[in-house]
Amino acid sequence: MIVGILNQKGGTGKTTISVNLARGLQQDDDTVVVVDSDPQGSARDWGAAGNGNIVTVIGLDRPTLDKDIRAVTNNYDWTLIDGAPQLSEMAIATIKCSDIVLIPVQPSPYDIWATEDLVDVIKARQSITDGFPKAAFIISRQIKNTTLSKEIREALKEYDMPVFNSGTFQRVIYAKTATSGSTVIDSEPNGEAAIEIKKIVQEIKEFIA
Repeated sequence: MIVGILNQKGGTGKTTISVNLARGLQQDDDTVVVVDSDPQGSARDWGAAGNGNIVTVIGLDRPTLDKDIRAVTNNYDWTLIDGAPQLSEMAIATIKCSDIVLIPVQPSPYDIWATEDLVDVIKARQSITDGFPKAAFIISRQIKNTTLSKEIREALKEYDMPVFNSGTFQRVIYAKTATSGSTVIDSEPNGEAAIEIKKIVQEIKEFIA
């Protein structure tokens, strides 16, 4: 199963979701690899910081990603693609080879506006491939005790695309674990951040069913 995590806007939490979700999927004894398709190499930097001991990270940042990816990830149950910013050839290649595309959006109108072109490309692809890849929004970096997340959910309805019930919140632990090449599940297995990642894992499995 290939999951592309895409948003043409930077700073939406793509890499954070990619590596933590990968670790969450491993908890069910599935084999998982993260493909870093962003030339900036954030996921590769994360993997290097942890000496590659948690999740395997492969760099594949060529426009031929959709043709090359299965040859290097065929032995894994799950492949998570940490997508490149901007609606580039890399992003389009990710859409072509993914079974699911997750679009992280922060609770901000700017994030919603920035996804319009990406949604159009995904829907154009779906129109010629019998609805594939499946796609959904996931709200990242939510702020507790505010109504912003609810308002964003309402606004996203205009795109006629599912929105995951689960998502991530603004927590210091995400940044702390990223610096050391770890994950929230490894740092605090029973903490709030780990619980929200596990909920995303559960929802993504239900989404593909």
